[in-house]
Amino acid sequence: MKQRAFRPILAALAVLTLAACAGPETPPAEQQMGGQTTYAPQNRPDVRGTRGAVSADHPLAAQAGLRVLQDGGTATDAIIAMAGVLAVVRPHMNGIGGDAFAIFYDGATGEISALNGSGRSGALATPDFFLSQGLDEVPSTGARSVSVPGAVAAWVDAHERYGSKPFGQLLEPAIRYASEGFPVSTRLGMDFEAQGGALNEPGRALYLPGGSAPPLGSLLKNEALGATLASIAHGGKDAFYRGSVAQQLSAFIEGEGGHLRASDFAAHTSTWVTPLRNDYLGYTFLVMPPNTQGVAQLTYMEMAKDHPIESLGHNTAAYLHTMIELKKLAFADRDRWVADPAKAHVPLERMMDRDYLRARAALVDPAHAAEHVAAGFGDGMEETDGQAPDDSGDTVYLTAIDANGNAVSWIQSNFAGFGSGLLETGTGVLLHNRGSLYTLEHGHPNQVAPHKRPYHTLTPLMALRGEDFAFTMGTPGGDSQTQTLLQIVHNMVVFGMTPQQAIEAPRFRSNGGLSVSIEDRVSLDVRASLTALGHGLSPVEGWTATFGGAQMIFYDPETGTLTAAADPRREAYALAY
Repeated sequence: MKQRAFRPILAALAVLTLAACAGPETPPAEQQMGGQTTYAPQNRPDVRGTRGAVSADHPLAAQAGLRVLQDGGTATDAIIAMAGVLAVVRPHMNGIGGDAFAIFYDGATGEISALNGSGRSGALATPDFFLSQGLDEVPSTGARSVSVPGAVAAWVDAHERYGSKPFGQLLEPAIRYASEGFPVSTRLGMDFEAQGGALNEPGRALYLPGGSAPPLGSLLKNEALGATLASIAHGGKDAFYRGSVAQQLSAFIEGEGGHLRASDFAAHTSTWVTPLRNDYLGYTFLVMPPNTQGVAQLTYMEMAKDHPIESLGHNTAAYLHTMIELKKLAFADRDRWVADPAKAHVPLERMMDRDYLRARAALVDPAHAAEHVAAGFGDGMEETDGQAPDDSGDTVYLTAIDANGNAVSWIQSNFAGFGSGLLETGTGVLLHNRGSLYTLEHGHPNQVAPHKRPYHTLTPLMALRGEDFAFTMGTPGGDSQTQTLLQIVHNMVVFGMTPQQAIEAPRFRSNGGLSVSIEDRVSLDVRASLTALGHGLSPVEGWTATFGGAQMIFYDPETGTLTAAADPRREAYALAY
């Protein structure tokens, strides 16, 4: 019989646990996720509970989410509270001027659903709009890179279907942090100074006063954003998309030369969609369909089936080479075809065909790295070098599971650091630059067109055992998202690590062509072997956002234990009770 809810073990003695260990630890021997026992060192401990768990990209957000769960809220309630806080405390990475996607598991019925909360281009967004201004590509920043922000509608739509607490109540922590301020951390200050180059004058005044980040520990306020959040708390979607906020934002964007107008905001809708799924390593993995790169996650996994991942060994040169080369194959098809399926043909059935992917997997040359990889089918536009590496903390991932077994895997983003670089002072809204991912290339599925969603790198993940919930997982990182997630899945399921160990293990990030970023905790011998195979390695020291900031929650049906993990590469924290 299927188990749909988690066991409330020792509920009265439940203790909140914070994943904030100051130094590495060596955990005692125990049964791990892959059925093996491991003593791998950890920077932080795994966080375990029995009634609920959250993981988010900032401790203040995680605390807000856990309080909601402990007060009887649903996983979606917790997500909305955390998403609101993150929009304030990680403003360069996400906010109400950005987009969101989510996958939901209903603990009572086992129903799976997914929400596409990405916005669309304006009615004026044609190739000629850009070409007439002397542009041969969509700008990466500025008003022309802005599509309609979809995050606020996603919050409201998710709450209408899966929430239980009053919507306005869930935004109270975010409103308080925006209006009264929150303490600036070392990481936040570093991010501001590294990524604030494209900010407009109001943005620099707020986030880089005097040319540098606010002092460590000082309180950062955005009172205009607090007022906007309060209007959303009381007025829902209409307060953002049809009221004075939309009027101010659209007038600002028009004045800056963008293609969005008030009518484009008013026309915005989220879309409930069916996740794509595929079986791998005994789990069923669920991802978002296009316009996201979720299909690349599944084709990457499917091609890995044709290589002896376990026998290659964890982070050996042969393993890493295989993973890098398979990524190039998955991305070649992704870059050729993924777009808004409402506006372009996306051949998912052919992209995910088992025989086709078996043949693609066989193209990996074990002795040489490929510099250029062509898509497997389609006329023209077949060759791709991928996208440039991006260390701009552009996205936040958050996840929650409640006492009734409801689970949410949620991601929201500004795309690049500080998005478009445009802060609108009247609303306090920092606008994203997801519209920069349209192409002007004639005939490409992702060519810009009116009312079209752009290609998205955002790819939240959920896994099932049969039809029962197993775990959530996600990460920021643009192109590195699919790469990071599969490395973590292998670490946990194949190589027997706990969730926290799996997240902390050293990673690679394949960029365009032969370029590969790799954490310097991968051994010198392995790096030398990869260089000999032709990879252009760039070792990266320390725990940096280059490799994402992964989080997850794993459910063990044998014990009823929830294990949450958070990546020390960013400010992420996990909590459970």
